[in-house]
Amino acid sequence: MLAVRSPGRTGSDTVAPAPVVMLASRRYDVTRRTAAIVAATMCAAILVGCAAGIDGDDDHRGAFLGGIATPTPEATITPSPDSWVHAPTERGYRIVVISADDDPPTTTVLAAVDAWADEHDADVTVLAAADDDQVEERIDEAVAAAPDLVIGAGAGVVDVFALLAPQHLAQQFLVLGAQLPEPTENSTAVIWKGASFRGSGISTADDTDPSSVTPERAADAIAAGLASIRWGLTGIVVSLP
Repeated sequence: MLAVRSPGRTGSDTVAPAPVVMLASRRYDVTRRTAAIVAATMCAAILVGCAAGIDGDDDHRGAFLGGIATPTPEATITPSPDSWVHAPTERGYRIVVISADDDPPTTTVLAAVDAWADEHDADVTVLAAADDDQVEERIDEAVAAAPDLVIGAGAGVVDVFALLAPQHLAQQFLVLGAQLPEPTENSTAVIWKGASFRGSGISTADDTDPSSVTPERAADAIAAGLASIRWGLTGIVVSLP
């Protein structure tokens, strides 16, 4: 502690404390305590806000699951209408789409994917195939490019996707307007009435109705499929209500 000597006295004289310096020290302590309280309050507010965001996302994810707590592998879920619109999105998402047909249902799905990409600033590459051999080649090309997601558009890709997707477990696959008969953990599908083809020799005529693939259904399919993957719900089939 600093001290002040009385004028005219020697070094042996009594030394008086300097209260001004002590006051400054106390003032500094108060300031420091106040700053700590403010910082703690701000941290608490941030934590509460983060918790609210997590809880809200859990609610939307629960609605998407349609009442199922944890879907089993290969399960089919029916999400609540429009629950998929609340899923988190990521700018710059990279997608490769593989198509094996140029019929109206397939072009409708492709248009929906392109519209979703424009809205969410995603990068989309479309690889067309003329037959199963070319679908296989396109899958190899897509996996080599290591995109965030490989999408199969429509029933024409199902047979080859069913064979090759299990061989590339590090790559996420999504089939729109059809489904794989035995999806692995990296394969997700979105289906609806008239667009639920499961593979050659397995499906019936009722599984494929070209008129069911409307722009609205296709838009919901890409949004629901991406939501399922973003929420970590893969290896399942999403059946649109």
